[in-house]
Amino acid sequence: MENSAKQIAITQAEGILEKLVSDKLVPGLAIAVFMKDNWNWKSGFGYADMEEKIPINPAETRFRAASVSKPITACALASMVAEGMIDLEASFYKYVPYFPKKQYDFSIRQLAAHTAGIRGYKGKEYALNKSYTIKDSLEIFQEDPLLFEPGTQFHYNSYGYVLLSLAMEEASGIPFDIYIRERVLTPLGMNNTLPEEPDNTNKQQATCYTRWISGFRKATRVDNRYKLAGGGYLTTVQDMIALGQAVLNESYHPEVMSTLLESQQVMGKKTYYGLGWEVSENRTALAFYGHIGNQVGGYSYFRIFPDTGLVVAALVNCTDPKIQVTLDGMVDEFHAFSI
Repeated sequence: MENSAKQIAITQAEGILEKLVSDKLVPGLAIAVFMKDNWNWKSGFGYADMEEKIPINPAETRFRAASVSKPITACALASMVAEGMIDLEASFYKYVPYFPKKQYDFSIRQLAAHTAGIRGYKGKEYALNKSYTIKDSLEIFQEDPLLFEPGTQFHYNSYGYVLLSLAMEEASGIPFDIYIRERVLTPLGMNNTLPEEPDNTNKQQATCYTRWISGFRKATRVDNRYKLAGGGYLTTVQDMIALGQAVLNESYHPEVMSTLLESQQVMGKKTYYGLGWEVSENRTALAFYGHIGNQVGGYSYFRIFPDTGLVVAALVNCTDPKIQVTLDGMVDEFHAFSI
């Protein structure tokens, strides 16, 4: 992308994102963009803390990663497969024999692909504020039947990733968060990505909000540590770009990652989801990998376009801001100026 086209694209993006703040759709937003010709742009809009008027630093402000935690988990899964620690086709019960038996068996692959039949949140579970370990949290859903015969349907959920992280922990003999740190975060230089601890007063972490008719209020307190694999990390847009570059450059266990980045199939039809990654196309039929995340007090947007070399990461400190269409349009403009 030439400098003039780059500046036009950035100016347009700034206008779009500034409007999200001025229209009170988001309290704060961080964005980072990387293009294969080695230019990059990152910026912050609005506030990390509205009361204290703390601005967003795109390199350092940590947000709830929400379901962008799943691609991080997928990288750890790739590492374990490459090391022969875990088998994607093996039964989950090979690694966690103490989990209550269900009508059907299900595999590690099916857990990662959301085709195992594990249920999603019920009632107030989405905003749970209980100090569970991964294993302790099984009491929430372990007695529930599978929703369907594994492999016959796709049902997106985070409890399957609780089970996946437990299997990975048992297979490696290493606590899940430590394995992630040692095999994914440190090697990729993702130094600002870490589990969220309750009652964290670190000024580097954005305050979490929920939007009401009357304006933004601090989000209800939650404890996401038990579902670290599916939605428990804090991260920055700069760290997300580092992850995107590793995937784009095929520098992290490429043979296994290529398997994880293939859309799975159910009854002969694509699910548009790989193992921990959304695998789809945008409105102009450009293939992408990535993930959208949405949880209490946090929203994440992650796109990697292998054919054009574009990586985009955005994080918001607000519950369900409903801005994906806006961000998708902004990404289309970056592609338009890169041609």
